[in-house]
Amino acid sequence: MYAIVEVGAKQYNVKKDDVIEVNKEAVEKGKTIILDKVLLVGSSKTVEVGQPYVKGAKVEAVVLAQTKGEKTTAYKFRRRKNWHWEKGHRAQLTELKIKSIDLGL
Repeated sequence: MYAIVEVGAKQYNVKKDDVIEVNKEAVEKGKTIILDKVLLVGSSKTVEVGQPYVKGAKVEAVVLAQTKGEKTTAYKFRRRKNWHWEKGHRAQLTELKIKSIDLGL
């Protein structure tokens, strides 16, 4: 069984025991979080699509860690002008491990 869930402004395709990295959530390490914005739930036999969300469906996940992503660098320059601009950024992330997918039937 798999599901497509919306966390923040992004969508993730998840299965049981998957580990995903999402934008930082205000939840402590080891706590359980319920993702109720489920867009689609599917198995080998059926697929249920929400309008926009599947009613009663939820995904349980446990917080593994609060981490930082890879460093990204923005760089601009103007040729022959001896001018450049550089700025770095590391996104703050939350690692989630999917415990279960519930249809809510």
